[in-house]
Amino acid sequence: MDGFKAEEIFNQLTGYTYNDIILLPGFIDFDVQQVNLETRLTKNIKLQLPFVSSPMDTVTETDMAVHMALLGGIGILHYNNTIEDQVEMVRGVKRYENGFITDPVVLSPEHTIDDVLDIKKKKGFSGIPITENGTLESRLIGIVTTRDIDFEKDKSKKLQAVMTTNLITANEGVTLSEANDILRKKKVGKLPIIDQNGLLKMLMSRTDLKKNRDFPHATKSEKKQLRVGAAISTHDQDKERLAELVANNVDVIVIDSAQGYNVYQINMLQYIKKTYPALQVIAGNVVTKEQAEALIKEGADALRIGMGPGSICTTQETMATGRPQATAVYHTAKIAKKYDVPVIADGGISTIGHIMKALSLGAGTVMMGSLLAGTSESPGDYYYKDGVRLKKYRGMASIEAMKEGGEKRYFATEESIKVAQGVSGTVIDRGSLLNFIPYLAQGVRHAFQDTGFRDLKALHAGLDNGKLRMQIRSFSSIREGGVHDLYQFEKHMI
Repeated sequence: MDGFKAEEIFNQLTGYTYNDIILLPGFIDFDVQQVNLETRLTKNIKLQLPFVSSPMDTVTETDMAVHMALLGGIGILHYNNTIEDQVEMVRGVKRYENGFITDPVVLSPEHTIDDVLDIKKKKGFSGIPITENGTLESRLIGIVTTRDIDFEKDKSKKLQAVMTTNLITANEGVTLSEANDILRKKKVGKLPIIDQNGLLKMLMSRTDLKKNRDFPHATKSEKKQLRVGAAISTHDQDKERLAELVANNVDVIVIDSAQGYNVYQINMLQYIKKTYPALQVIAGNVVTKEQAEALIKEGADALRIGMGPGSICTTQETMATGRPQATAVYHTAKIAKKYDVPVIADGGISTIGHIMKALSLGAGTVMMGSLLAGTSESPGDYYYKDGVRLKKYRGMASIEAMKEGGEKRYFATEESIKVAQGVSGTVIDRGSLLNFIPYLAQGVRHAFQDTGFRDLKALHAGLDNGKLRMQIRSFSSIREGGVHDLYQFEKHMI
């Protein structure tokens, strides 16, 4: 047979990254839509898509977690915040109902048209409810839409002078179907949902309804709520954070540590399994069989694989420790399979091809940071530089993030001298997850089809029995496989 088995490639002196290998094509006897990407995040949590958003403060907060779950993946909330902040994010995901906006942007009558235009520029919408003091804790008194301000020349005019006060509203408890009927019959674009005291609780948008009408692959719990994960540190004080997260129905906990083979992680893992035996726990990060097996034996329900492969991580360079990611995924997944424990390939994912290679080497899911940081659902605002629309993205071991709490995963909280293992940077706008995740999923389906496998189970079987063949690439072949020898080109992911 052409090519080589994975074990022939990865049982060598050299460690390999995703770009160092190429998968050989297989026989196609099925349509791309027949590819099934269903997988397991942990022993007991299934996903329809193998996509997980990273617990980074420039990647995953409520909006990201909601949309990842709606689209068939899952989001892991970062912990570079207070316990109350992280718990409120969990509540936001659990409160979410398809078609309803549970945390709408609101303004007060003292705000101006300029404020509405600023929101439209940053967030892409302009239908803004107006409450007495500009918060959700005061009475709804009006709404401002594009039609209210389109022909107003004075952009400093206060909203109380232009807002619509003759409101069409619905009472709290209205169903999605009932709210949809009101939108259709009253011919309005926004429908505020209020409680018995007139306080704004939710907002329904005709545009969002069209987008959110049906998410058949949404990741939901037995209670029909969206699933969400949250990260905690190995420090004892995070046991309080853990208790609050569990009390608010978090579905899975990630023990977040850059080097997960340590006594602190083992102690935390043992504590969680003893105190909350039903709670699913993802341990890591690890890159060797010894590390992986040790955490599995302590009760880990999944492992997070990767040490230094991320685009903003400099651990391998700074600390001279880690492992090339393709090699790390292969060896840890192989040992984890003996215990029926899924592994998550964390870091180094920047293309659809990388996702496919990670899954082909034994991963059940991929955890993405930079690939998702530029989407409209990630935290932060867009800005322009040299005509390019960008968002900030930073490693949790960058000096900037460590000052705000990111050092907890690097055992550096008590150190007066901080040694950075990451950088801060920017990523290009990738639009909304509503378009980007389906694009990634379809690309992965095509990759499965090219290699001749219909689902992840068959792919992993091919990895084990040698049906899946691969080849090491030279530097010239890597160059050949990308764009080359053009005077000018544009490259878009979507």
